[in-house]
Amino acid sequence: MNAVRNLSTSLLASIAALAAAVPGASRAAEAAPPGVAALRRAEARFAPVDLKVDLSKLPASERTALAKLVEAGRIMDALFLRQVWAGNEALLLRLVDDRSPLGEARLRLFLRNKGPWDRLEEDRAFLPGVPEKPQQANFYPAGAGKDEVERWAAGLAPEEKDRAMGFFTTVRRDAAGKLVAVPYSLEYQGELARAAALLREAAAATQDAGLRTFLEARAAAFVGNAYRDSDVAWMRLDSAVEPTIGPYEVYEDGWFNAKAAFEAFIGVRDEAETAKVARFAAELQGIEDALPIDAAFKNPKIGALAPIRVVNEVYAGGDAAKGVQTAAYNLPNDEWVTRTMGSKRVMLKNVQEAKFQKVLLPVARRLLSPADRAHVAFDPFFTHILMHELVHGLGPHHAKVNGEEVTVRAALADTYSALEEAKADVAGLFALEKLLDDGKLDRRMRATLYPTFLCGAFRSIRFGLNEAHGKGMAIQLNWLLDHGAIVARKDGTFAVDAAKMRDAVAGLTREIMTIQARGDRAGAKAMLEKLGVVRPEVARALARIEDLPVDIAPRFVTADALTAR
Repeated sequence: MNAVRNLSTSLLASIAALAAAVPGASRAAEAAPPGVAALRRAEARFAPVDLKVDLSKLPASERTALAKLVEAGRIMDALFLRQVWAGNEALLLRLVDDRSPLGEARLRLFLRNKGPWDRLEEDRAFLPGVPEKPQQANFYPAGAGKDEVERWAAGLAPEEKDRAMGFFTTVRRDAAGKLVAVPYSLEYQGELARAAALLREAAAATQDAGLRTFLEARAAAFVGNAYRDSDVAWMRLDSAVEPTIGPYEVYEDGWFNAKAAFEAFIGVRDEAETAKVARFAAELQGIEDALPIDAAFKNPKIGALAPIRVVNEVYAGGDAAKGVQTAAYNLPNDEWVTRTMGSKRVMLKNVQEAKFQKVLLPVARRLLSPADRAHVAFDPFFTHILMHELVHGLGPHHAKVNGEEVTVRAALADTYSALEEAKADVAGLFALEKLLDDGKLDRRMRATLYPTFLCGAFRSIRFGLNEAHGKGMAIQLNWLLDHGAIVARKDGTFAVDAAKMRDAVAGLTREIMTIQARGDRAGAKAMLEKLGVVRPEVARALARIEDLPVDIAPRFVTADALTAR
């Protein structure tokens, strides 16, 4: 427990400075809070893994830069805590002071979830005296309603509205009680100034010009709130040290999927694996052209750049390290950057290997038919995750709604994230089928692809229906069951019907992408209501694996060694 209590100085210092201004809980949790045993069982769903990365080939200059980046990444943890809920910081300080066994168990689970709500249990509170998890997080004023924010935004001039509802502002009330947009650079001024200083120190240490350019640009973004130049620099980055740090994903904003949460992935590139997967970038236009959707919905010229990096993770913080750990990501989310330059896909190989060993293989032994169980393998697991990230950049990204062109994200609003995750998964399978047909992948993967996907589906749905990946997987499982591509057997296991899988995959890809292309929020909502549920046969299967780990609990031993004083 000492490792948990030994929180970074930057995290606690940031929290302590703000604790006095943080409002307390407004409504007690309805059920009695869990005791020590229940909290420990909840924590046991995450299998401990030491994430070690070989840094022996990095010169001293890059190791120095890497250490500074880890320190900056820890500040993202403090920022994300505040973004999740205004009461998080004060609550954490109280938990740190409680040295009882119950206090220790509560602290550990709080840090795992980045708040007092269990992300694997549909955000059920596990601490007493806290409100329900706010759907709007801490991006909008306490007491404001979604309708009020929508009316306010609708009355703004177009450029003002873009800023107010963009990635990098919060919405607050001024002294007169009116809603105003506050840039992140002001809202989080103290922490971002410190993070910017650390990025500049890392830039001064590195000998890599591209890394230096990105770090200096991102430091300027932290204090100036203009992120596009640093996103462009990150897209061009070709460095042994691979940092992703700043506000990116919008999952935490349950109202509009508009506000970016702070996170950090600090890693070191796996040169050999990166060289292997680089060839997939050249296949993206061919996959786009083959998508099973109306030709009008296809992009005849996708972004010119689509770099793919395979990285071994040294440290993850903030939104990148809440609950279930990220295995890969596709960024940036700025539609201008993705439209003109494409996006970068980063695969976290050591994280994926740990998940495969600790979670996927045990699930396969319990839930897959003997024939399918024998075909579960790491290569299709890794390759499908890669294709999932690649496919995020394909398909419709803009739609016409009431004669106005808007992003699919804006059109679908609160339905966007779950549908987009389902799209990336199922269209990723479609893409792999095409590559197998074209002879671009080892033909032996055809036998292993769907059994491994099915095993991974049960892994993902355990993330919970409140989480975009979990709800997106429920859509896919139910669709494939309805179309006979997955069969529930009498013995409680599941089997793949390969003959039906191809058409079912193409059909769901078409359905989701058509909804996105039309900006059809009503259609998205209907799909989520019908398919984004856990049906009885799936519920029974999940009950059979309750005692298995849901995910991993990484211990960043290399990061700790780098930054040890």
